[in-house]
Parts: sequence; C-alpha cells; structure tokens
Amino acid sequence: MDVKNLKLIARTEEDLRVVSAHLQDSIANISDIASLQKNKIFLMQLNRFMWEDIEKGVFRKNKRIRTILKFENVIKVISKNINQSKKDKFLDFLTIETIKMPDNNYEMKIVFAGDSAIKVISEVIEVTLDDQGEAWNTKNIPKHKTI
Repeated sequence: MDVKNLKLIARTEEDLRVVSAHLQDSIANISDIASLQKNKIFLMQLNRFMWEDIEKGVFRKNKRIRTILKFENVIKVISKNINQSKKDKFLDFLTIETIKMPDNNYEMKIVFAGDSAIKVISEVIEVTLDDQGEAWNTKNIPKHKTI
C-alpha cells in the first residue's frame, strides 16, 4: 500500500491547532532545532507519532515518521528550560499555544513535557508540517495519565 507523506500549512490559529494535534507525542532532539535569524525562519525536526493512521486502522503497528516543523516571518525566538548545550537531550512535544499580541504579531508557544517551551514571535502565522522519508515501526504507543 502506497502511503503519502503528510504536509500541512497553517495560516490561522485554527490551522495551527490541527498542526499541533498531528504533532502530539512527537519527540525532538535539541540538536535538530534551529533559528535562522537572517532568513526569519525557525525549524525543528521531530519524530512524529502517526496518530492519524492508528485511528483509521491503516496500520496494525505503531509508526513514527520524521517531520519538519517550519515557522516563517519570525521576529524572535525564546526558549525556556532548554539547555542548548545538551545536544543529545530529547524533548517531548505536548502542544502549540497561540496568542495574538497587542502589536498584531503572534506568539506561538511550543510546549514540551517537563515545563520546557520555545516561544516563536512572528509577524503572521505561516507554519508548515512536512513529513520526510519513510515511516518506521515503534514498539511503544504514547500513553497519558487521566485526571
């Protein structure tokens, strides 16, 4: 069966919620995060858990795929509780929160487990999620504690 890689483009807060939902339980290595200030771009490569295929029953096995998360028209990037010198550390993606600021710029906060976050301040919402290569099997399905 030929599976197409997922590519999403977000230009509104609602679009960004869809991107965030597809990224739930993704894992990012600190070494795979980059802010290209001259180009006004913020990039992050993640290993995305393919929830959409589990829900559709497409695969009998749990799968992950590498994906690129790209923010454009970036003014500023601020990290919280992320030691950038520890390049081998992984971050567990939780969500993206968005706020339209009084100056009409957007603050998009990428939230990770363990009270870590990256704030991306941008002129507009212009975010893409772009799967890369082939998916691979993973033994573990992410589990969440219920309150």
